Amino acid sequence: MKIVSLAKSFEGAQGVYKHSAESTNCDMTFAVFTPPQAEKIPVPVLWYLSGLTCSHANVMDKGEYRRLAAKLGVAVICPDTSPRGDHVPDEADNWQFGAGAGFYLDATQAPFDEHYQMYSYITSELPKVVKKNFNFDMGRQSIMGHSMGGHGALIIALKNPETYLSCSAFAPIVSPSTADWSKNAFVKYLGADESNWTEYDAVQLIANGSRFGSFLVDQGGADDFLEDGLRPWLLRDECERAGIPLELRMQDGYDHSYNFISTFMDDHIRWHHSFLGD
Repeated sequence: MKIVSLAKSFEGAQGVYKHSAESTNCDMTFAVFTPPQAEKIPVPVLWYLSGLTCSHANVMDKGEYRRLAAKLGVAVICPDTSPRGDHVPDEADNWQFGAGAGFYLDATQAPFDEHYQMYSYITSELPKVVKKNFNFDMGRQSIMGHSMGGHGALIIALKNPETYLSCSAFAPIVSPSTADWSKNAFVKYLGADESNWTEYDAVQLIANGSRFGSFLVDQGGADDFLEDGLRPWLLRDECERAGIPLELRMQDGYDHSYNFISTFMDDHIRWHHSFLGD
């Protein structure tokens, strides 16, 4: 693991790191905020998964998580959203596919299957890198995300309820297999057989029996993608049928941007901390 940058912040450290990843067959970059408490004790971990067109840097620069994370003693890990590199297949003119749009799944279709293994990277390879290099308590992990990253957080929690203590999301794509802005990506990554898409669709996972303790979701009422891409009512209805507690908060006047996310970031960190403990 190579240190790309390291800066003191709120008595902790905001770092950016790079390593060679086997799962994605390329170099991967990720950000980690280490709170000051990690100098003395292993601290719990909160994963943040970013959305379409983003990288590790968006939330690091605009998410405003460090002050409260430092106070509460929570490490925040912000991975990239896809594999990257000249040798990684991409569609440069398509913001909904390829670089910046890995959808946190393991692709099965060539040529994308050689690199786009983001589910395995987030759930298996990167946690091992973190465990080896940081004084974090990997027995206390929670996960959150925005938009495509909210989708990622939901499906990862549902598929690994024994690993994550809590899960929240900002404006998640709750059913990417049926949303206009994600179906084309699923075809290219997973093939035309839609039965293979359900594994990476939170609504379908719950309908098929997957369970998680509870969810917190914030959704902006003025989000331009609300009707066509996000549709949080689908998650609400499926959680009600399954008996999964969901706090869905519709926030009037807020859009899809980090102006929205940063406004409610403290609420999410405090909520996760209630599960992660001191």
